[in-house]
Amino acid sequence: MPTPRETILAALHARLSALAASALRGEVQPERVPSEGLLILRDGEPGDPDVTLSPLAYHYQHRAEIEAVVQGDDRDELFDNLCASVGAALAADRTLGGLCDWVEAEAPRPVDLPVEGAASLKAAVIRVSLFYATSDPLG
Repeated sequence: MPTPRETILAALHARLSALAASALRGEVQPERVPSEGLLILRDGEPGDPDVTLSPLAYHYQHRAEIEAVVQGDDRDELFDNLCASVGAALAADRTLGGLCDWVEAEAPRPVDLPVEGAASLKAAVIRVSLFYATSDPLG
């Protein structure tokens, strides 16, 4: 049986997979970026939990990361649309179907990356905070 952390990350990946861009989880960036863009979900860091007693609960603000990458002549518009679609997907259900208390994304900080012999890439990491509680820090 998957842990709450894995269940939440899988739900986030499923939400990203419903978008037009290709969505991977924990993969190395492929050599080619699909024309609609690429999203790579990184599991990130759960951080140190706040603990409450009676009942015992560990409250996490888990920081996952989504790498957003586009390539092409109209990469500024593509990147903007890709980030907006991620934001809309998260805003549609801030609890990922009741699996966590809240999901909140930070604004991306885009960079242009030159590619020898091809159109440059526009990429950014979108940090996503996942707020949830569990009864076991390993569960």
